[in-house]
Amino acid sequence: MKPFLERLALPDGASWATLNRRLDGEIPFQWHHHPEFELTMTLNSRGQRFIGDHIGSYDDGDLVLVGPNLPHSWCSAAKVEETAPHVALVMWFLPQWAAPIGGVFTELRAVAAMLERARTGLKFSDTAAAEARPLIEALFGLPPDERLIQLLRVLALLSRDAGAEPLASPLAVAADQPANRGRIDRVLDHVHRRYAEKLSLEALADIAALSPSGLHRLFLRHTGQSVTGYLARLRIGAACALLSGGDRPIATIAADVGYDSLANFNRQFKAQRAVTPRQYRQRFRVGG
Repeated sequence: MKPFLERLALPDGASWATLNRRLDGEIPFQWHHHPEFELTMTLNSRGQRFIGDHIGSYDDGDLVLVGPNLPHSWCSAAKVEETAPHVALVMWFLPQWAAPIGGVFTELRAVAAMLERARTGLKFSDTAAAEARPLIEALFGLPPDERLIQLLRVLALLSRDAGAEPLASPLAVAADQPANRGRIDRVLDHVHRRYAEKLSLEALADIAALSPSGLHRLFLRHTGQSVTGYLARLRIGAACALLSGGDRPIATIAADVGYDSLANFNRQFKAQRAVTPRQYRQRFRVGG
């Protein structure tokens, strides 16, 4: 069965669409890509965000703009308010928007420039996301003919965000043969679902219907890193979400994300985050 969001199709004659997605259990990992831009605000949820070759943590109010054909997914680790659902407020719009916005409506050239930057993903600053949040929430309650104007207001506001951060590398959206894209998608989906298990290069190569060396080259071309390096980033990213979202013992978290050795987990964590797991948890609690 294809992931839910992979089946996106804009209504006939429409240039954009919205989705107010509410999930009581979790936001599942659903690796997918589509030709539209996607602006997503995630509420009452924290976990991991995967945009191309970017892996990072997200929290309540996270706001990201994803470019066309850039693979992406969110995967929740916890809710902020346990009795309320995870919420994803999603807006899709066609890439053809970029040309007229910048060429015809000269006042919106900053928006066109932002859309160009978003082809590798943009994470907006907390300040800009907080300012945009009431506009986005209100958008979903407006009549269809007023939603477009509201979306343009949101994009104009975000185009002024000097703190917006790029996410993926250009390599992540490089064109490739459909067969290769299918292979890498199958492998990434398997890795993301089973990263806490022991995963061998040979087993992953079987999923891709390639030799281990062929998978290594394909993985390196699509993600900019080896399978081992990507897996380590994924595990540490999952650990960050667990460390920031509760009080479970660090040794338990290490085991949950796939590390048999606490010493190895601590070493890998510090190599990626420049702090120990304990220091990370302490800094997160004081807003660092």
